[in-house]
Amino acid sequence: MLDIVTYPAEVLRRPAAEVVEIGGDLKRRVEAMFETMYGAPGVGLAAPQVGVSERYFVMDPRPNEKPEPLALINPTIVEKSGEIVWEEGCLSIPGFTAEIERANLVEVKALDLEGRLQRYEFSGFPAVIVQHEIDHLDGILFVDRLSRTRQRIFERDFGVDKFKWKFRPHR
Repeated sequence: MLDIVTYPAEVLRRPAAEVVEIGGDLKRRVEAMFETMYGAPGVGLAAPQVGVSERYFVMDPRPNEKPEPLALINPTIVEKSGEIVWEEGCLSIPGFTAEIERANLVEVKALDLEGRLQRYEFSGFPAVIVQHEIDHLDGILFVDRLSRTRQRIFERDFGVDKFKWKFRPHR
C-alpha cells in the first residue's frame, strides 16, 4: 500500500506531467495504486495523491460489486454534456464531503496500460469519478468548485492552502 498525500500538500496543486513511457515501473505503481484505493476504501485515485506528479489515475465505480478496475493514462476530456450533482469526498481530504455539480456524460481519450489510445464514455457516477480524478491531474481539488463562502468555511476547518495559486494564475 502507498501513502495517500493529504490536504494541503504542494503535489496536489501541481499540474501533472504527461506520461512518456509505459513500462514495468508504471504498471507496478498502477497495481499499488489499485491496492491503496481499495484498501482506503475509495473509487478513484490519481497519481498526485500518492506523491507522483504524472498524468494517470485508477478507478473502480463498483468496488463492492463486480469490480470494474480501470487505469487511464494521459486522459483528456473530449466532450461533456448534461449536469449531475453528486456528494463528493476525496481520499486526500478525509472527513469532508460536499455536493458538486459536474457534467453527467463525458467522453475521454486516454492510453491504456498497453499504450493503446482508447476512447471511453462515462455517465452518472463513473463520469463524476473521471472528472474528479482529471481535476487532480490539473492541480484542482473538488473544494475549489465550492462557492467562495463554502471555501472559506472549509479553510476555517481544514486550514488555508498556501499552494492553491502557486501553479495557476489568480482568477
